[in-house]
Amino acid sequence: MTSLTHTSRRRTLALLTVLAAQCMFAMDLLIVVVALPRIAHDLGFSPAGLTWVLNAFGLAFGGLLLLGGRLGDMLGQVRAFRGGIALFVVASLLGGLATTPGMLIAARILQGAGAALAGPSVLALVVAMARNPAEQARGMSLFIAVSSVGASAGLMLGGVLTEFLSWRWSLLVNVPVGVLVLAAIGRVVAETTPKPARLDVVGAITATLGSVALVYGFISAAEHGWTAGGTRLSFALAAPLFLLFVRTERRHSEPLLDLHLLRNRARLGALAVMAVIVGMHFALLFMLVQYFERTLGYSPLRAGLAYIPLTATVFAISRVVPRLLGRFGARALLTTGSVLVAVSLLGFAFLDEHDGYLAAVLAPLLVHAVGIALVFAPGTVAIMDGVPEAHAGAASGLLQMDQQIGGALGIAVIASLNAFAAVPGQPMSGLPTAFAGAAALSLAAALVAWTALDARTALAPLAAR
Repeated sequence: MTSLTHTSRRRTLALLTVLAAQCMFAMDLLIVVVALPRIAHDLGFSPAGLTWVLNAFGLAFGGLLLLGGRLGDMLGQVRAFRGGIALFVVASLLGGLATTPGMLIAARILQGAGAALAGPSVLALVVAMARNPAEQARGMSLFIAVSSVGASAGLMLGGVLTEFLSWRWSLLVNVPVGVLVLAAIGRVVAETTPKPARLDVVGAITATLGSVALVYGFISAAEHGWTAGGTRLSFALAAPLFLLFVRTERRHSEPLLDLHLLRNRARLGALAVMAVIVGMHFALLFMLVQYFERTLGYSPLRAGLAYIPLTATVFAISRVVPRLLGRFGARALLTTGSVLVAVSLLGFAFLDEHDGYLAAVLAPLLVHAVGIALVFAPGTVAIMDGVPEAHAGAASGLLQMDQQIGGALGIAVIASLNAFAAVPGQPMSGLPTAFAGAAALSLAAALVAWTALDARTALAPLAAR
């Protein structure tokens, strides 16, 4: 009995260790949002340069995820995880101590690279540590819950740290957490079997550069417009790079990404829905912070705490979604969740400068929380369902790359719509148009979910809790 108890505690500690890392990665893209005005004041950022505090992390993370997933398969997931965490911790320390804009942006790039190396190993280790479908279901449910609440929790934590300590602690907080994860991981998680292979160098280069070009194109569109030279050049480069990547993967004996993973209609549909809904979610978080601070005059602390109902609701709903999946199936939940996200965004389209939080923000925020909770779990499971163990890291990298690029796309598109419709001198006056556009995209995602997934797909194993 004692031995069984010890083994159970060890497995629980192992799961908590890798999920702590996932929490850091999920929070880190937006944890600095509420601190941006103070970062600009302290380091002397220009308005355009300040956007790179966010975008540098997103570019590196999204562009390197497929490579990180493949390296995890080849080297062993624990080895890749530890290397990525170590780089992430060092980069967080450098960012927290930054004295110039260039130093902070470089640190954010290194943070994204570390997250890209370690991130795919998190889900792969959750799957590998499970002894049976029920344990795998519990681990995946926790992974989904942590991922779902991470971005909004990052805004909350960033507000608290910025208000009471300094914006620097939104980066430095990763150091003690990361060190604890590094100290624990080798003791509580067994290494997976490395799968030595000839690294697909051309595939790695084209996937990374293509992802960077695509993400940068959307970022440039938000900053400079869709017709700007940099925007058009980025998209023009992304297309042939992805075509070359696909051609390489078809011919390579040990490809970076097995293209058979993309021949499953349900997986493709889930990838599309996740990209759109994650994008609309990130865009909402980003735009609401601007509304809270610029229009309502909230402090960083108050702006961060305004997301507590969202975070709490997502976490609560995520705990019951596995049972709903077993009863209603993935198609029903993905469709319903996307529709609820669209309804919430339509509600935000009616915001104006005279509205208060309780009167105009809280209700659509709660609807939005229920919607994304109904999308993230079935979407994640549908993408990972049926993936061979040998490709678990690559598939996890594909899932997270899909989310990162979707997030960059969402912020860029919605910010561009806001800028296009805004009255000069009133930067938030374009919000109704921006949120209406976001609602239309979410409805399109609902249509994809309904047509791409089989109604009989219940994903029952996740319900075994």
